[in-house]
Amino acid sequence: MNSIDGNFCRDISADRLVSEIEHKVVKMAGYLGHRCGVDADDLLQDAWLAVLEMIPRLDPEIGSPELHLIKRAKWRMLDSIRYHRRRVVVSLDNSLELGISMPSNDGIDISDVLPHISPVQQQILRGLLEGYTWREVGDIVGCSSANVAYHVKKIRSVYNSLKDQLHVG
Repeated sequence: MNSIDGNFCRDISADRLVSEIEHKVVKMAGYLGHRCGVDADDLLQDAWLAVLEMIPRLDPEIGSPELHLIKRAKWRMLDSIRYHRRRVVVSLDNSLELGISMPSNDGIDISDVLPHISPVQQQILRGLLEGYTWREVGDIVGCSSANVAYHVKKIRSVYNSLKDQLHVG
């Protein structure tokens, strides 16, 4: 068999794989979209991207290629759902206007904390209040999630010291 025949067989194999898993992927996208409140067509598009990215790297001699592609599609859809499910929280600017306290109703306002923390810590606090994860905030600010944890610890320390001063005074 020459290389042209090998490529032709590989192309037929890819078409066969896609047609074999198509029904399952479409059904899975519809189910997950309905259950999670995400547009099923968006999930389906993400799933096909994962499948098409993986086909050239498949090794048909290791396991079932169909099952592997279905798992890849499912993982991509679940990642997409996680992305869309980011918590919706009032932004820092709106919370200052609304006078929201953090984290409980103990008389301390966010505006009381802000002057006592660094600009980086203010960015981190803003990102967390907007619903980003620690990792996403770290990417935005330009540090690791461990650094975000460090700064959150410092923000909590400032908050607790302000709370203690309020209750003593």
